[in-house]
Amino acid sequence: MDPTFLSIIMVVVLLGAILLRAPIGLAMGLVGAAGYAALSSVAGLQAYIASAWPDRFLSYELAIVPLFILMGNLATRTGISAALFSASNAWIGHFRGGLAMASVAGCAMFGAISGSSIATASTMARVALPEMRKHKYSDALASGCLAAGGTLGILIPPSIVLIIYALLTEQNIVKLFLAATLPGLLAIVGFMITIAIYVRLYPEEGPSQQPASLSTRLRSLGQVWHIVAIFVIVLGGIYGGFFTPAEGASVGVVLTALAGLLTRELTLEAVITSLIDTAAASAMIFVIIFGADLFNVAMALSRMPTALADWFMAAEVAPMVVLLCIVVFYLVMGCVMDSLSMILLTVPVFFPTVMSLDFGLLPEQQAIWFGILTLVVVEVGMITPPVGMNLFIISAIAKDIPTREIFRGTIPFILSELTRIVLLIAFPALSYWLVTFWN
Repeated sequence: MDPTFLSIIMVVVLLGAILLRAPIGLAMGLVGAAGYAALSSVAGLQAYIASAWPDRFLSYELAIVPLFILMGNLATRTGISAALFSASNAWIGHFRGGLAMASVAGCAMFGAISGSSIATASTMARVALPEMRKHKYSDALASGCLAAGGTLGILIPPSIVLIIYALLTEQNIVKLFLAATLPGLLAIVGFMITIAIYVRLYPEEGPSQQPASLSTRLRSLGQVWHIVAIFVIVLGGIYGGFFTPAEGASVGVVLTALAGLLTRELTLEAVITSLIDTAAASAMIFVIIFGADLFNVAMALSRMPTALADWFMAAEVAPMVVLLCIVVFYLVMGCVMDSLSMILLTVPVFFPTVMSLDFGLLPEQQAIWFGILTLVVVEVGMITPPVGMNLFIISAIAKDIPTREIFRGTIPFILSELTRIVLLIAFPALSYWLVTFWN
């Protein structure tokens, strides 16, 4: 069978399995194994699995993933989310829509500790949602801002999805973390502006409240100083070259645990639960990684990524048209796939194509720009109906909020995200300027 035709069949079968809600890691692994055997041989497949399994999972860089997951799980169980929301609320909660803004700020700060969108959305929702509903915020605004704020977990460094992108494309993790900082700040500002506009149009959905006293505000800062210290030490140490990302993740785990012990929030039961949850989440991610690895190797054997890049170059399609097609593809697939699976499935195919095009950038700048842009577009998928992961998280926590209200609440934030995507495409320097300055 023609290799290119076989690669098309593989993609169609995989998409069919995804639509039928098959486990994504298993689907990619089985389709990839069948494609590898057809393109090479069963003996070749066995040899590859025998060598690839230890090579892939004994990777030093991959150790970062479970460490940052553990750091996030420990943070979830040490009262950090409540302290972050309380501090944010004390300073900006008195504005119209201020509780929603405080929720976004809390999500941003918690995301800087957890690195996970799902953990950020679920943890902050349990703290902030009851408070907003108590102050007569509409269900749409309350759920929408938390679903959107949760996406900051995979954008604000450290980001697990960004780590995976770095490993797939052999890019510098530290530079990608630094590059994500400015787009992350743009996301926070964009969400704040969205809330401000929303409550101006619908003032009854986000009423103001009495401002906190100065003593309350100062006391709230005293409750979050250790969180700021962890963030500064971990990322400052990584950026400053004092330790590697893996060492920084280890330091973060230790500091988060110490903070929990000092505040007497971290119990033995919480530690055991965190370890179990970390093992389960890491196992799920590793299964997806290995399944994607099999699928992508089979695609490489078919030479489909190379053929795709050659076709675009021969057709003389404008580079920006190719990029826009990729962005639209991500936006559509975000409606039915989770962010990690999309990154693992598509980056090995799209990355060579994008890197073969001329955008007037240096290779490193282009790789960083595409990585940040991909991360932002995938982030939109977390809040895009019908199967945005964060929508399900909020729905599971607030079972009495109709799904249509959650969908309605995310629409303004999706528009904000689309605006940010346009800015990143129009001004690529937003993605790599800090890296250039740091160098």
